[in-house]
Amino acid sequence: MTAPIISGKQVAEDIRKDLRLEVEQLSKAGLTPGLAVVIVGEDPASQVYVKHKEKACHELGYYSEVHRLSGSSTQEELLSLVDKLNHQNNIHGILVQLPLPKHMDEKKVINAIEVSKDVDGFHPVNVGNLVIGDDSLLPCTPAGVIELIKRTGLEISGKHAVVIGRSNIVGKPVSLLLQRENATVTMCHSRTQNMKELTQLADILVVGIGKANFVDASFVKPGAVVIDVGVNRLDNGKLAGDVDFESVKQVSGPITPVPGGVGPMTITMLMQNTLLAAKRLTGIQAN
Repeated sequence: MTAPIISGKQVAEDIRKDLRLEVEQLSKAGLTPGLAVVIVGEDPASQVYVKHKEKACHELGYYSEVHRLSGSSTQEELLSLVDKLNHQNNIHGILVQLPLPKHMDEKKVINAIEVSKDVDGFHPVNVGNLVIGDDSLLPCTPAGVIELIKRTGLEISGKHAVVIGRSNIVGKPVSLLLQRENATVTMCHSRTQNMKELTQLADILVVGIGKANFVDASFVKPGAVVIDVGVNRLDNGKLAGDVDFESVKQVSGPITPVPGGVGPMTITMLMQNTLLAAKRLTGIQAN
């Protein structure tokens, strides 16, 4: 029997329905959540992401601004724009689309975003709050991963979770969020020597390493929840995750596909963060 498929698309749509209702209520009280997205240069993938974010804002009734700077813009021009948005009352979330051109310092730009408007969850203060378990705006993809695991009905507390990959964007924050949910967490990476032995013990396996179809059925404990965060473009133009979906679904429990798994959750969690930031910045009681 093959595993149940976790539809990130369906979960994202369910969350967006709730967000729409809340935005309607807030608009009656005179508050419209506002998101500003800044993109520098012509990176094709970034252009697509920004369009998706703009569309999501429109569909949910958010106020949206997209600022497009040329690839030859200076860092000072970008920092000046971020400062302006920091002080703009109708903007509650600021997102600078990464990667930036090589002549710009990504850290400096992220650090310039007002912590309370950092809806990507990348500012060192938000990262620090995540580490020590204090309240913060959570990074969108990791928050989406946790939401998907919860929607399977699995009780995370007390389970053994293995995370493959230690990136600042996925691996590290996912491991921290799993610990927050009282899982026992093992992290694997390129230097891990006995990886299969460790992953075969996992009740929850989260994979984010950027290697197409790296994890096959031999890595997976029967019945384990498998969350694939990888997005890789194959030679034939198709998308593939880091998990060999066809082989793993024969042994795993609930599993996310690529595409249609974690991907749709990222922008949805961004929308959730923007709503939360709007409520906090305006003093409305946050859920």
